[in-house]
Amino acid sequence: MGVVGGLIPSPLHFIALTQAASSRWMRTVLLLIGPPMLVDGVFLVITFFFYQYIPLSIAHYTAYAGGIALVVFGGISLWKAPRNNPEGKSHSWPMTRSSVSVATLVEVTAPGTWVYWLTIAGPIIAEGRMQGYWHIAPFFAGSLVGYYGAAFASVWLMAWGAGLHKDFNRYFFRVANALLVVLGALYFARSYFGN
Repeated sequence: MGVVGGLIPSPLHFIALTQAASSRWMRTVLLLIGPPMLVDGVFLVITFFFYQYIPLSIAHYTAYAGGIALVVFGGISLWKAPRNNPEGKSHSWPMTRSSVSVATLVEVTAPGTWVYWLTIAGPIIAEGRMQGYWHIAPFFAGSLVGYYGAAFASVWLMAWGAGLHKDFNRYFFRVANALLVVLGALYFARSYFGN
């Protein structure tokens, strides 16, 4: 289950990619582990204590916020991208407190996060209350390994590709920012049309 979440592009992935392309691997690791672990920790606590009080429709409404946040993040990155030097990748997603905060906020408002915790993890945690938490531990351990493994592998492959091919490096950040805008629009459209 975690593999899909680790492969879906997010602003955190792209900020981490900027760090990986600059050979700042410790920062890359911290970006790929820290904010998602914080977000999942908060959702774990909320789901553990308040699962029965949270309406499932909240995932529908957070898709609006997540879509808007992705469109804004990708749009601002496209707008601020250097026009004369398309290889100036360090300007696309700098690792600043504000960019990491916004990227983390996008993680919180991503509909997939809410759907996972409310429709998949919530019932499994409820099952753990009845049958014991060691019974559900393998599920969560496998999800974590899948998520972080896929996230690290995808960022490493993109950084490797950027190092090998100048054309990839030249256009990747613009294409990736445009992809964030499209992904945000799809989040918004799916919520609006009720799919």
